[in-house]
Amino acid sequence: MTESANGKRRLNTGDGSPGEFPHSLPGIRTEVVLFENSDQMVQSLGSHDEALRFIEEQFPDVNFHARGNELSISGPVSDVPRIMRLLQEVRGLVARGTVITPAVLQQLVALLRTQSLQNPVDVLTHDILSSRGRTIRPKTLNQKNYVDAIDANTVIFGIGPAGTGKTYLAMAKAVQALQQKEVSRIILTRPAVEAGERLGFLPGTLSDKIDPYLRPLYDALHDMMDPESIPRLMAAGTIEVAPLAYMRGRTLNDAFIILDEAQNTTPEQMKMFLTRLGFGSRMVVTGDVTQVDLPFGTRSGLRIVEEILQGIEGVNFSVLDAADVVRHRLVGDIVNAYSIWDEAQRNRVKHSASREKRGEHA
Repeated sequence: MTESANGKRRLNTGDGSPGEFPHSLPGIRTEVVLFENSDQMVQSLGSHDEALRFIEEQFPDVNFHARGNELSISGPVSDVPRIMRLLQEVRGLVARGTVITPAVLQQLVALLRTQSLQNPVDVLTHDILSSRGRTIRPKTLNQKNYVDAIDANTVIFGIGPAGTGKTYLAMAKAVQALQQKEVSRIILTRPAVEAGERLGFLPGTLSDKIDPYLRPLYDALHDMMDPESIPRLMAAGTIEVAPLAYMRGRTLNDAFIILDEAQNTTPEQMKMFLTRLGFGSRMVVTGDVTQVDLPFGTRSGLRIVEEILQGIEGVNFSVLDAADVVRHRLVGDIVNAYSIWDEAQRNRVKHSASREKRGEHA
């Protein structure tokens, strides 16, 4: 912390503890962030100040003024401390080599709003896997908790809507486990359930008909591994991608096993899959209970399994929600809109049933 000639204190980014200025107006707080050099300022505020513009959009009542290596911040006393905290976290990310973009800042703001005891920098720099210049890491607190649960448990259920990274992060952990020789093979499986289209109308052999259901798993593998090595590993049995029906009667030892789209399993299929667990293996089961494609009247194995297995040591249920969606912003909005609509429909059915019941007893 340094002090300027006019007596105002500045935050030196090498210090880490924000200083507080005398208020120029009641309810107004002013701070000055002093960066060590122009490079650090550019890294923190983004190329062409795009990160700074994002912060300005989040805090429209705050004035920002950049001059030299200084950034002046003046605004409501409730906003300025939050911005100072945000910039401290930005500095931590820059120190660990993270490129600051509006997307990174959006994740950081969301983490700060959770008021978790976990350091946001630790969440956003928890690297799982690096492949072809791209690093895979959790982007939200729930995702970080999910990844930690995979490390700490044998059977993990990742439950949440589309776009929350539940399958992608599990795949990254599987590849990491294989590379670190924690397991000798990866087994990826999905139930081949018709989602509005009939299998019989798809062209080709039975294998060709099933392949589209497994394609998302292949796509994730190609993101995380050298594409040229995948056919070789599959031919050797090191990586297996197969429909859930192919798991019946097997014991899966020394493997990282992922069951995707588990909401489309029946209770009997879920029991069959879970009892394939062998020695030295780990299982991750992922699914979205709001998108069940089973025939009408068929129960989803994923919907009832928590009630059955709750409290068993080594089994963990991690729940992700719309706040964890890391696809386009609209995906999270769409998930929320559907949740609100579903809740309204359930309430309507309840009220209707209640009115009918009162009429019967009237």
